[in-house]
Amino acid sequence: MSVLIIKNIDSEGPGTIEDYLKEKAMPYRIVNIAHEPVPNPDSCHTLVIMGGPMSVNDPDDYLKKEEEITRRFIDKGQRVLGICLGAQMIARALGARVYRGSEPEIGWYKINATGAGMADVALSRLADKNTTELVVFHWHGETFDLPEGAVRLASNTPYPNQAFKYKKAVYALQFHIEVNKEMVYDWLKNEAVDMATLRTETEAIYESYSARARAFYDEFFHI
Repeated sequence: MSVLIIKNIDSEGPGTIEDYLKEKAMPYRIVNIAHEPVPNPDSCHTLVIMGGPMSVNDPDDYLKKEEEITRRFIDKGQRVLGICLGAQMIARALGARVYRGSEPEIGWYKINATGAGMADVALSRLADKNTTELVVFHWHGETFDLPEGAVRLASNTPYPNQAFKYKKAVYALQFHIEVNKEMVYDWLKNEAVDMATLRTETEAIYESYSARARAFYDEFFHI
């Protein structure tokens, strides 16, 4: 049994998630679902869905297939982690509406863990000590309604559904915990951001951020 990692675009890979799986000698397979065949989901115990610039509402066949695979893992009670577009895919698979947000979030933003988030064994590991505040990396413009039966774990004003959990082992994160510094700089090099400020913020935040992401992985991959 292994971890199935679905990429939607080559540039948005699993980053520190892959680093963690390698270190822990956990078998995994990365598939760009738009171009590669997907292995039998029954041979995998965990699904990780990465981000991408497309919308889950697009009519592409591979996105429909991705939704079917996501629903299959959820229905079987297996671990599922969705990052950004992946979170939106989980929401859609659970019957929630996915739509354009009020404004894009690009760069480092503050969000707040809810009471349920701080009580959650995995999400709480992303929070700074002694505070509900999380500083996380964003690159998105769409959002979703909270699916029926899901528990909101984190929020901010423009995007109230920053993270949720469904049942025991399904986590949807609107933000990117998987990034390394090189990914941050590469992704935003053509965006309308102040790169000097971005680099200053990233250098100041990243060591703590990557450690908190690893702490989340320690919990999620052992649920």
